[in-house]
Amino acid sequence: MTTDVILGLLWRSFWQTVWMTGASGFLSLVIGLPLGLALVVTSRGGIAEQGAINRVLGVLVDGFRAVPFIILLIALIPLTRLIVGTALGTTAAIVPLTIAAIPYYARVAEVSLRDVDRGLIDAVRAMGGNRWTIIREVLIPEAMPGIVAGFTVTMVTLIGASAMAGTIGGGGLGDLAIRYGYQRYETNVMIAVVIILIILVWGMQWLGDRLANRLDRR
Repeated sequence: MTTDVILGLLWRSFWQTVWMTGASGFLSLVIGLPLGLALVVTSRGGIAEQGAINRVLGVLVDGFRAVPFIILLIALIPLTRLIVGTALGTTAAIVPLTIAAIPYYARVAEVSLRDVDRGLIDAVRAMGGNRWTIIREVLIPEAMPGIVAGFTVTMVTLIGASAMAGTIGGGGLGDLAIRYGYQRYETNVMIAVVIILIILVWGMQWLGDRLANRLDRR
């Protein structure tokens, strides 16, 4: 292949990967953070203790986390077809990526939320603050550095998972590496894909660390 063709393929695959990880990352944040919050507030000693609900949520989250991503990709093909209309392509890959990322990020966010100083919560309660006040004014603001750091880790994990989605025709850099780098023995394509993935991961981690440090009130 000529250099222009390789560059064109790399450019298209790069943006496919950005689309997959960006969309699934956003959905994992929108759904996973409230789920992590629910795990914290309904736990024993939480501000809205509900043992039964907490156990059900915990089982669901851990159940999905226990399934290897490659198996989840295949198992969710019927659901992906139902939602997107096809099980192949970049947009279709967003479904399993999102479902894999939501429980992962929920547990990461839960850890950050649990680390919030209990004394702050008790102080707001003593001043007459209700549950929503505690969540809005204490839990989320105080846990924000950890929430951002955890989301960064989730995004980095999604970049790797999006490359794996190429094994079932999900598009992106992983698909390019398999079709050209592996199946057609285009070593230069494989090397280029690896370099781009490393730069993506490094850039994401750098941005996440900087934002987390800025939000840290300590």
